[in-house]
Amino acid sequence: MGRQTEEVRLQASGGTMSRRFSVSGLVLAMIGLPILAGLAGTVGPAFGLLPALGGDHLTLGHFADLVAQPHLSRSALISFVTAIVTTGISLVIVMLFTAGYAGTRMFSRIQHLVSPLLAIPHAAAAFGLAFLVAPSGLAVRLVSPGLTGYGNPPDWLVPQDTLGLTMMAGLIAKEMPFLFLVTLAALPQVPLLQARQLSVSLGYGRIRGFLISVWPLLYRRIRLPVFAVLAYASSVVDVAMILGPALPAPLAVRITEWMADSDLRLRFLASAGALLQLGLTVAAMVTWLAVEKVGSFLLRQMSASGVRRADDRLLRRSICAAMALSAALVFLGLLVLFLWSIAGLWPFPALLPDSVTLQPWMRALPQAGDAIATTISLASSSAAIGLLLAIGLLWQGGLRDDHALGGVLYLPLIVPQLCFIFGLQILSVTLGFDASFALLLFVHLIFVLPYVVLSLSQPWQALDRRYETLAAGLGKSPLQILLHVRLPLLTRACLTAFAVGFAVSAGLYLPTLLIGAGRIVTITTEAVALSSGGDRRTIGVYALLQTLLPFGGFLIASLVPHLLFRDRRAMRI
Repeated sequence: MGRQTEEVRLQASGGTMSRRFSVSGLVLAMIGLPILAGLAGTVGPAFGLLPALGGDHLTLGHFADLVAQPHLSRSALISFVTAIVTTGISLVIVMLFTAGYAGTRMFSRIQHLVSPLLAIPHAAAAFGLAFLVAPSGLAVRLVSPGLTGYGNPPDWLVPQDTLGLTMMAGLIAKEMPFLFLVTLAALPQVPLLQARQLSVSLGYGRIRGFLISVWPLLYRRIRLPVFAVLAYASSVVDVAMILGPALPAPLAVRITEWMADSDLRLRFLASAGALLQLGLTVAAMVTWLAVEKVGSFLLRQMSASGVRRADDRLLRRSICAAMALSAALVFLGLLVLFLWSIAGLWPFPALLPDSVTLQPWMRALPQAGDAIATTISLASSSAAIGLLLAIGLLWQGGLRDDHALGGVLYLPLIVPQLCFIFGLQILSVTLGFDASFALLLFVHLIFVLPYVVLSLSQPWQALDRRYETLAAGLGKSPLQILLHVRLPLLTRACLTAFAVGFAVSAGLYLPTLLIGAGRIVTITTEAVALSSGGDRRTIGVYALLQTLLPFGGFLIASLVPHLLFRDRRAMRI
């Protein structure tokens, strides 16, 4: 019997090795080659090599033109500071909240409050915050004219303040839920309960004990997502266009404007700017590594000091309030979007509209029909293909055994989109590839697959392997075990990973704008395009449509397991 089991194990191992070669090689080629080609397509024009536009010799003149751009250093500084501040504040709040409340009922309540924020695209959340804090926004209306005396909107440069504070606030409100849910996935991998019992027995408070005993282990497991947030915040375009300063705009926004300019010669300038953006993101990461060293030193000092600080209730309550406030602001912003989408006359400082009408929806929906259909098709296709590839990778164990594959897989989260998407656009035009649904789907898949794998990997690894051992003992093949044992047990996890991939694809702005070349529009590109206009009712409709599509994906992921396993209570939970 033991010999027979060993033969079965060896056969399964051989099958896994063959699968690893095919699926891992496919993923390496599908992600690694486009990024390398895109970077090459950006580097060449930056140094003057773009024959299609007359660039046939090496030159540094385009970098000189870049340096001569007005207020370039201020644009770069805004992007750099935004990356560090956004990532730092988001991580500190998540860290302290987890330290103070992990394992408590309040932790579960905040988790249920924050989790739906993943379904809200960045642009929709940015629009909601803009409508909330604008001079004529709901926040000012709540206190006017009684507390402020304002009968007309004040002359405030908010949003789009010169320091980018509104943009930072919007990014923090959206990145905290992401880091929080990543932390939730990593918590089962650390000895939280044992470490907490030990620290309490030594007289440490919840937060201080957690920071000393658990946080170093936990941070290693969420370090990659932290760098992904850093890279995204340093090069974000859609949120910066909605909430960021305009004169000068953040660096990524200015590069995007050069890329979209009708003067094709500005493509050289945009390529040089994209390399500057890459250098800026690398500088932010190097700075973050220095911040890590300082944080590690402070933790060692904290541990060596012997100070216990057993009473940390004030800090815990403050952090809990910050988490709840962040989520509440996003939901309140969505409420304001909804009010504007049905508002008739709404003069300042009235708290509510004088009348309600469905005319904005009736005008916008026929025009948005094609964009909605394209968004659903792109997001569904890329999420489904990404889920199949993720299942293949995890089934073969490639991510566990092949560190190079893991590094390449997460490159799209670390390398700024501008730095290789622009190169891909230039290469596709040079090679004669017209903007098409298939090409855009391929580019979307590059960004969707890492998030799907991140979402699915923890439940995949946490599944009790004894189910599979029992099935193998009954003579089932590895494929039968996958289809009839593992995947049914992971139905909810697979559907959630699909919903995450759908939300990522639906929210992609820059890849859709550049690779689609303006011919393929989604609800996100349409919504961001409206940000320069002043019709709040239409913006409210499009931002809500942008939110409803990903929310529908998560709703399906929650309801389908209840329908499939309505007679199996444990499978529904």
